[in-house]
Amino acid sequence: MQPVGVLMGKSKKDLGKQVQNMKHRIMELEKEARMDPLHKHPEVHEELDKLKKKLAENS
Repeated sequence: MQPVGVLMGKSKKDLGKQVQNMKHRIMELEKEARMDPLHKHPEVHEELDKLKKKLAENS
């Protein structure tokens, strides 16, 4: 068991899977955002922007 303050790094496989999951979620949210051009559901648009920004930082 590791001390509370020490965290293990992620493997390349885990990082690749995380990026693929983000891309898949972005594709789903883009479909929802296209169906909501008047921003009646701003949480969809906010999450989409946040994920795109996070993906750009990781790339």
